[in-house]
Amino acid sequence: MKPDENTRDASVSPAPYHDPAQIAAIAPARTALVVMHYQTDILELFPLVAPTLLANTRTLCEAARAKGVGVYFANLRFSPGYPEVSPLNKNGQGIKGLGLFTDDHLAPELDRRADEPLVLAHRASVFFGTDLAVQLSARGVDTLIMVGIASTGVVLSSVAHASDADFRLYTVKDCCYDPDQVVHEHLFATAFDSRTTVLSLEQAMRLLA
Repeated sequence: MKPDENTRDASVSPAPYHDPAQIAAIAPARTALVVMHYQTDILELFPLVAPTLLANTRTLCEAARAKGVGVYFANLRFSPGYPEVSPLNKNGQGIKGLGLFTDDHLAPELDRRADEPLVLAHRASVFFGTDLAVQLSARGVDTLIMVGIASTGVVLSSVAHASDADFRLYTVKDCCYDPDQVVHEHLFATAFDSRTTVLSLEQAMRLLA
């Protein structure tokens, strides 16, 4: 993840959203909203877009709560000295070089409730090495609405895992971000579109109405 606000101009067409008539309704008791890496160290890397992302995602969280959809949060977290980072892991070495993610916090703007789980992960995927899948299974959850920062990191890794685990998936593009907007758009038009139902925030609000 690069702390660079000078994002490239997208040279690909934005990913089309799904036809609202083709978006299947959800069963709230079997659905969870998973908010990934909305933590202070990451948001501080992108000060120009953070306020919009936080506003969009808080709106989404509030709609999920009102609908009876469980909200789960996942943060990237390491111990001082980064003992969880393997010298063989190139991405992990890059994260270690930033010197972040040891004592930061979930963004307070999202107003996490006491009964909403916070999962701490040591890898890009929020499932790898965590008990998130067990928590979801225990509640009978088979459908996930997934959002996060960054699209090329936690969202890509976690969507791939969740798809292979046979979850029914939605992604909300207006609540995801990547400093490389070319790759961001390409992912939503390809890898995410093939594994998830890609929604705008407006469509997600209708789904949760």
